[in-house]
Amino acid sequence: MTYAVRSGVVRFGDTLALDEVSLEVEPGSVIAVGGGDGAGKTTLLRTLVGKVQLERGVVDAPSPQAIGYLPATAGSWPSLTVAQNMDFVGGIYGLSGKALVSRRDELLDRASLLDVADRLASQLSGGMRRKLGFSMAMLHDPPLLVLDEPSTGVDPVSRVDLWRLVSEAAAAGAAVVMSTTYLDEAERAASLLALDRGRMLASGTLHQVLDSFDGAIARTATPHRRAWAWRRGRVYHEYWPATAEVPLDAVAVIPDLEDVVIALSLLRGHDRELAS
Repeated sequence: MTYAVRSGVVRFGDTLALDEVSLEVEPGSVIAVGGGDGAGKTTLLRTLVGKVQLERGVVDAPSPQAIGYLPATAGSWPSLTVAQNMDFVGGIYGLSGKALVSRRDELLDRASLLDVADRLASQLSGGMRRKLGFSMAMLHDPPLLVLDEPSTGVDPVSRVDLWRLVSEAAAAGAAVVMSTTYLDEAERAASLLALDRGRMLASGTLHQVLDSFDGAIARTATPHRRAWAWRRGRVYHEYWPATAEVPLDAVAVIPDLEDVVIALSLLRGHDRELAS
């Protein structure tokens, strides 16, 4: 079954949080939803899990009992131990006895948390706490796993661990939707959706998104058009439309996902200015 949000529209008062946004994810695959703060990532994920209702559009998703959801918060109770957090969630989903203990210990072992099962969640590092939240979301073996920025603020080693857990969940057959502000993470997913202020910037596989980009990216020490340039390390990358010639003192580069998303966001902003 394909899980999806189709042409979703959400408003919060006068704010259009989602504007005709669509997303699809198949069992056994991972889709990454990327974008900056206020892009609409969390709102989109919350429509999938039934916590936000669409004004218009369609959501195809299983019942909440068949969804594993990791919110942008830690996803665990700080006053409970690691094992108690897992046991509490297991009880909610009807797991008990040996079946619960076996599943709990299996997930904690995969997340490298079994040795700290008796430690309070409040005493865990940020990365360990996110891995605990992921394990809690996976406890009932849901067909749809929805993760809201699971690796934000997490150390590099824990980010690698989290991606391993996500990949293992997809390999076991789960459909995984995860939001992220890290575009290098989005590149690892089977498909991606980039949002900007509630609207779709790009969607598809990484190759589809890169191949559909119309324009050129040039590396330069000094931008020729400051409004169309952004920092990449010690130099600037600058967007040029396909009809323009790249200046001789700039070097054309093969754009990566970060270049494409930033350029598309700048183009969208330019279109908004012309329309205002």
